Order: sequence, then structure tokens, then C-alpha cells
Amino acid sequence: MKNLMLNILKAHNIVKNAEAIIITAGAGMGVDSGLPDFRGNEGFWKAYPPIAKLRYDFTQMANPALFTYNPKLAWGFYGHRLNLYRSTIPHDGFKLLFDLVNQKDNNYFVFTSNVDGQFQKAGFDEDEIYEVHGSIHYLQCTKTCTESIWENNLGDIEIDMDKLEAQTLPRCKNCKELARPNILMFGDGEFINGRADEQNERFHNWRFQNKDKKIVIIEVGAGSAIPTIRSFGDRLSGFENDVTLIRINPREDEVYNDGDIGIALDGLEGIKKVYYGND
Repeated sequence: MKNLMLNILKAHNIVKNAEAIIITAGAGMGVDSGLPDFRGNEGFWKAYPPIAKLRYDFTQMANPALFTYNPKLAWGFYGHRLNLYRSTIPHDGFKLLFDLVNQKDNNYFVFTSNVDGQFQKAGFDEDEIYEVHGSIHYLQCTKTCTESIWENNLGDIEIDMDKLEAQTLPRCKNCKELARPNILMFGDGEFINGRADEQNERFHNWRFQNKDKKIVIIEVGAGSAIPTIRSFGDRLSGFENDVTLIRINPREDEVYNDGDIGIALDGLEGIKKVYYGND
């Protein structure tokens, strides 16, 4: 407990003295908003009982092949997630982070593996967000008839929840073949990365503009099972001067670079502690 208190105070002071902020987030960021993080098969199947009956794991469901051999189930899964994300209100931690970046004259960037669009909903600038795995709020053609990506302006997807099957299937706006979310899935050779590449370019331009500034990375809910976010934070704080990582994670708060700080708390609670500087 003493170490946690000290880490909270250190993190608070580092954020206070930082000139720019990078917010990095994994699935754990959304848990306090009521979103599932799909931790292990049991957690995944608890969130989706029809999938438990099929004994499919997350890697089988989040797979482009599913849109070929079972499109109704594929869109049942992604349609339910789309409906859920649209109806979810971001928790108060988003508001606190938004307030922090406002204190830095909005000199920030968000780097997230989440596809839910919760940062945009919480008020963060679309041009200051890099969604490394894409977004469920954008679509592409399953046949990649073009490199086109378009915003998903369809209404909520009607789903038979007993079977987790979509009753209607979104279509490509160009060729009318089946559409899919513009999300990087497992074993995905068809992901159209144009939008993600543009976000990546904006992020690197931002990094260049802030190369001489004191930067803090606030990482929330990023696990090691899919280490995209954790690896990014470790790499950046390890090789860049004046970059400090604050890792908020209830189970995997370990840090590896001198000066980085781990805080073993859930996302919302950890953000509050870092923001207010107390336990």
C-alpha cells in the first residue's frame, strides 16, 4: 500500500510537469463503462452464451474467415458490439483525461487498440487519435473491390440473440457484396489500412513536433495477451528521452524502464488517483 501511495504521488507530479500527454489504452479502459474485455474464454463465453455453445474462442470470432462461412454469426457478433458501443456512455475517467489534456493546451495524442470509438464520444479530437486496430464505426468490402473505407451510418443491427445471428447484413456501397467492419482481425490479410495509415502519419508528425518536450504516457488497461499497447509504451519510454510511462493495470502493472511507474488499480480508479494525487 505504501508503494502504491508513493507511485500515485510520483505519477501525479510527473503528469503535472509534463508538456504533452500520450494516452494509450487497451480493452481494460472500457470495463468501467460496462464493456467486456474478453479476458480468457470463460469471460468471453459469459458475455456471449451462444458462442459458448459453439465453443468458439475470440480469435475464431474476430476472424475475417467467419464472414465467408457464417456471415450471419459474424455480423451477429460485430453487430451486437456495434450496438453496445453506440449505447455506452464513457466513464468519468475519460472526462478526467480530457481535462488533463486541456490543461496542456490540448497537446496530446491517443494511441489505442480499442475499436469502440469511446474516445471520440468523450470529446477527444478525431485527428488526435490513432486506432491501431481500426474502428467498428467504419466499413469496408469483404471482397476488397476497392480500397474504399466508409463511415457506418446504418442503424442498429437487428440480432436474434438466441443464436447471435444478424437479421440483415450490411452491404458494400460500391459492389453490394457483404461489408465488414474496418477492423484488423486475427489472420487478416484483407484489412484496408488507409484510414489507420493516415492516423499513423498524423501521430508521427505530432511526435516530431514534440520531440524536445517532456512527455508522459498514461497507459490504461493494456494487457500482455495482445501486447500492442504495452510494447508501444515500453519501447517509447525506453528509447526516447523525456518520455515517462505511467501504467495503470490491476493485474499487470509491471514496468521495465527506469523512471516508469506502475499503478495496480482498475482504469477509472487509477485515473482518479493520478489526477487528484492521493489514494
